[in-house]
Amino acid sequence: MAIPLYPEILVAISLCFLFLCHLRWNKSRTITNWPVVGMLPGLLQNASNVHEYVTWLLKQNGGTFKFKGPWFTNMTFMVTSDPMNINHMLSKNFSNYTKGQKFQEIFDVLGDGIFNSDSDSWTYQRKLLHTMLKDNKFKLFFEQFVKGKVEKSLVPVLDHISSFGIEVDLQDIFQRFTFDSACLVVLGFDPNCLSIEFPDVSYAKSFDQLEECLLYRHIVPERWWKLQRRLQIGSEKKLSHAWKVFDEFVYECISTKREEVTLKKEELKFNLLTAIVMEEQEGEMSTTITKSDKFLRDTATNLLAAGRDSISAGLTWLFWLLATHPSVEAKILEEIKEHLLDNGKSKDLNIDKLSKLVYLHGAVCESLRLFPPIPFEHKCSVQPDILPSGHSMRPNTTILYSLYSMGRMESIWGEDCLDFKPERWITEFGGIVHVPSFKFIAFNAGARTCLGKDIAFIQMKIIATAIIWKYHVRVVEDHPVSPSISVVLHMKHGLKVRISKRYA
Repeated sequence: MAIPLYPEILVAISLCFLFLCHLRWNKSRTITNWPVVGMLPGLLQNASNVHEYVTWLLKQNGGTFKFKGPWFTNMTFMVTSDPMNINHMLSKNFSNYTKGQKFQEIFDVLGDGIFNSDSDSWTYQRKLLHTMLKDNKFKLFFEQFVKGKVEKSLVPVLDHISSFGIEVDLQDIFQRFTFDSACLVVLGFDPNCLSIEFPDVSYAKSFDQLEECLLYRHIVPERWWKLQRRLQIGSEKKLSHAWKVFDEFVYECISTKREEVTLKKEELKFNLLTAIVMEEQEGEMSTTITKSDKFLRDTATNLLAAGRDSISAGLTWLFWLLATHPSVEAKILEEIKEHLLDNGKSKDLNIDKLSKLVYLHGAVCESLRLFPPIPFEHKCSVQPDILPSGHSMRPNTTILYSLYSMGRMESIWGEDCLDFKPERWITEFGGIVHVPSFKFIAFNAGARTCLGKDIAFIQMKIIATAIIWKYHVRVVEDHPVSPSISVVLHMKHGLKVRISKRYA
């Protein structure tokens, strides 16, 4: 067993030596292809601001470049922010760019769920979820559910915080809210993470640990993290523990749901897990795989990840931008008064009324453009290909496209690309500007466009409207704000704020 590991030990020793040299002698933002260790030292040196570093490299290289990793590690891949390349991969030549084995190994915690699957498995799951999530009845159910959760959980907590004038991490509040919401919609179970007591819920915390460990797998050689996994040390030991805690929770929910559906002790309330189990028991499922607890576990995990992390991250960045751009907040307030108030009283909020909040919609889109919840995505080429940028792709080549970088490209958004301007999403006639999904990539594009896009906008607008109308949010002075180094673009230090009621 010692012989296969020898190259990894050699690379590790060389990497440590050259990395220390790099830190000592090279402080500039450059990308050097070193002997033996390739470009990895530059990446590690800039790991704390990796998204900005990759953005800078992409700008210096015309939007696409090849990253060369250490020898023996199979860590060479293409990186792009070119919309034409992305349109090519996600739409025009979709069949040639799959998730690939490497993606599935890195994100093994997602199992065979929709985010991790290709071919027939992906097609089946997408069809199944499309039928449920795109149904108008589900959208109406989801709208009423979110409004109820805001009134029963979010508002009481914010009232409590404002009455005592204490500092609070708004990111933590949003993560608790969206985890509760996702669990209710997917599993039919409310963990009550968001309450005045701010309970410490182990299986909710395990989500954060999983994300941190999964990013680690992106920035070290594959054999290195696999060795750690085999020996159960370091980051992989933490991942295994978090995975176990989360799986125990999900499988317990599955067992309870199967019992409820079988015995039918009471009228079942709607949730996605119940709907899938009922289809399974009624003979609608097509294979034995989809009838297994493993399929339910993978499906639930993927949906929980989408429902919790993307929405909470999106809301956190939105409220930071609003707090630092009071003129935008003022315009949204005026829009709320115009469309949601009648003689000083609030109207019943619904999807139709939400659609009239055009400026709020622009602010949400602008926030997602600058701070996409998923900052980068993977693809893997199946056959040889040439990208529109002229770069050649060999079979089994990994390509990363940076959603974060795309929002910061003058070639895509103009010279004011770094500015927060909801107006860029509004036509001169007051309508919403349509931007091709391969440019505004927050919800992916092509055949893999996010199925939850509509309900994500519904949830974000309902929450944003409730908070903006009722409360004034101020970021604590000198609070550091920067993206976390994670597969989800959370804030590294949270978002410390003070909240006061807008109207006494």
